[in-house]
Amino acid sequence: MKKILLYLFLITAILPASAQTARTISGKVYDAVSKEPLQGAAISDKQHTSTTDALGKFAITTNDETLAISFTGFESQSINTKNLSIVSIALTPGSNTLQQIVVSANRTAEKRSEAPVAIAVINKQLIDETKAQRIDNLLNKVSGVFMVNLGGNEQHEMSIRQPMTTKSLFLYMEDGIPIRTTGVYNHNALLEMNMAAAKSIEVVKGPASALYGGEAIGGSVNIITQAAPAYTNGSASLQLNNAGYKRVDAQIGSTAGKWGFLASGYYANKKDGPINYSDFHKTAISLRTDYKPTDKTTWTNTFAYVDYYADMTGALDSVKFSQKNYSTPHTFTFRGVKALRIKSMLTQVWNANSQSNLSFMYRDNSVKQNPSYSVVSYAPNPALAKGQINDNAFKTYALFAQHVQKFNWLKSKLVAGASLDISPQTYYAKFIWINRDTISGNYTSYTSPTPDSLLSNYSTNISNIATYIDYEFSPLKNFKVVAALRYDAFRYNFRNSLPVTASSGTPSTITNFTRLTPKVGFTYNKKNIGFYANYSEGYVPPQITELFNSTKVPYLLPQTFVNYELGGWLSLVKNRLYIDYSLYLLNGSNEIINVKQPDNSFVNQNAGKTRHIGIEYGISYKPNSEWFIRFSGTNAKHTYTDNIVKGVDFSGKEISAAPHFTSNAEIVYKPRYIKGFRIGAEWQHQGKYFMDDFNNFTYKGFDVVNLRIGYQIKAVDIWINTLNIFNQYYSTFASKNATASGNGSYSYNLGDPREITFGIAYKFGKH
Repeated sequence: MKKILLYLFLITAILPASAQTARTISGKVYDAVSKEPLQGAAISDKQHTSTTDALGKFAITTNDETLAISFTGFESQSINTKNLSIVSIALTPGSNTLQQIVVSANRTAEKRSEAPVAIAVINKQLIDETKAQRIDNLLNKVSGVFMVNLGGNEQHEMSIRQPMTTKSLFLYMEDGIPIRTTGVYNHNALLEMNMAAAKSIEVVKGPASALYGGEAIGGSVNIITQAAPAYTNGSASLQLNNAGYKRVDAQIGSTAGKWGFLASGYYANKKDGPINYSDFHKTAISLRTDYKPTDKTTWTNTFAYVDYYADMTGALDSVKFSQKNYSTPHTFTFRGVKALRIKSMLTQVWNANSQSNLSFMYRDNSVKQNPSYSVVSYAPNPALAKGQINDNAFKTYALFAQHVQKFNWLKSKLVAGASLDISPQTYYAKFIWINRDTISGNYTSYTSPTPDSLLSNYSTNISNIATYIDYEFSPLKNFKVVAALRYDAFRYNFRNSLPVTASSGTPSTITNFTRLTPKVGFTYNKKNIGFYANYSEGYVPPQITELFNSTKVPYLLPQTFVNYELGGWLSLVKNRLYIDYSLYLLNGSNEIINVKQPDNSFVNQNAGKTRHIGIEYGISYKPNSEWFIRFSGTNAKHTYTDNIVKGVDFSGKEISAAPHFTSNAEIVYKPRYIKGFRIGAEWQHQGKYFMDDFNNFTYKGFDVVNLRIGYQIKAVDIWINTLNIFNQYYSTFASKNATASGNGSYSYNLGDPREITFGIAYKFGKH
């Protein structure tokens, strides 16, 4: 009897205890920086593991008080769930760069260490803390990249494995899809982006035509937009500076059931800055919805619109530059851009090894301008000059399809895709007479001849059909081979509405191009050390203006580039020290140049060859949670190997506007004893370079130091950015239109003088 009573006592004591310890914990896991839900995060106790669904939700029944949460690319953490049934878990992106996830290398998510390319990521935290007014303030932190600021109003040109240039050698994308159609390149295209909507920026250096097609030569910039947040979140900010710049940003997003939305935008303007006639204003708006009816299906829709208008100052001559004279003769030249992009993408995960997506995109883009570079003197009358007003516009109807299939055999993966891009394009230019004040030299007004004198009026129906495959496999442990191949077929259906003359363009015609572009590479990783090598090709179809803006038009082939590359990475001192490097040799051929003919006329021909060789390297060191030190640099040489332009042989000469050395360094301090405070100093260096292709004139380069200070107190973030703190007087781009005898004119695009920006932001929601 005593034993029975003892058993009953033990049972009644154990059952309540068991009932108390066995409980269900539910909640969400999300990115601590972007606030996006994380699908596939693992929540584990000592015996069980649960994973989050498409909305970041999970539920786990456990007897343990401690749960471990992990997700690739993020810092793992443990939480104590005693007395909790619902939790929200914010995971911080990891500091181990080798575990960083990239999507631009092969159009799918993979670890940085498994991509056999030179690729860099500017993450959300860096974007938020830099408080960049222009995207060059971010891209110039990447080794091998120098984005040239032209006028301080988001107009720019680029240098990635190429000299500073306006040529169509760079591809700009949003979520992996080009923002402009091939053949209508614009060197200012990045001003058509809304940085308020960006989660990260990925920069692929070197040719990527095997995946992305034409113009992906020197580099490809892919801006990844932010998805809807797991909880209601948002922010509003205001900033202004001593140079006449003012800007307002706003963002709000939420998730309700299976729907999520995010709205992001900003308005910026600049008036009466230190550089005369450099005002601008820009409105950028982005809307995104994410619908996830199941864990395997996602329907994403994005809308992006940019309305931009800027004065076009033009560059300074040598006299004004030496006098530090910011005045300009231009008083009415301008550039106006309106860019609309609508994209709808359906993604279906069939199983753990299979995924497909289908996207539709519509673009409506117009660049209208009265360009300062088209203003030329009229010799018979000093009080007159000649110019033009033009409008280059296009629309796009495009379809993109892709399937990803993984196989157990050699851990292989196949990415296959196809696209169809139909882009009707129009170009219109009319002649104007410009009135010039002969005393001041200023251009005061302009008039149009009656009736209008049209220089160009044509349309081109551009079509591009493409297919591509990317296959990777691991024949040995830690060793991966990647190969890609793409086929493109272009068709330009050109229709000239004017009689054919030297200025109005070529007769109506249809031109076709085809191109097969390969790429192959490998990676090898052993613990925290890795190597890669790749061979890749790239191409640039002739631009519409290169083909059709002259009477005598030869058959132009796509410009082709061949790239040989070696690189690697090291993660040392318990992942506190990270080093990456890449060596490349890029040979260009069939480059389009203006060639003098026997009858003394000039036509575009595939007659140029160039060589680009360099080494890019980056070092980052984070000794503890308070300090972060970074250095990025590139040493390069760009030369003509076979170029005879207008009867002058430049073979063996260095290409102008090509610094041998460019670097960017930064040190950031976040003291533990002042939570939320940060201070960082950045140094931008550009070495000397030749201003002309004869290599007779040299620009010394420049050094600029920026100081950024910020302090976040709960939901309020305050910052003061002082750019060019020592008020260095310099030119971002200097050139001389020289002749063999040494004659010619100088041209200097001014860098920003010291700018002190004050900003304040308020953030609401979960942080």
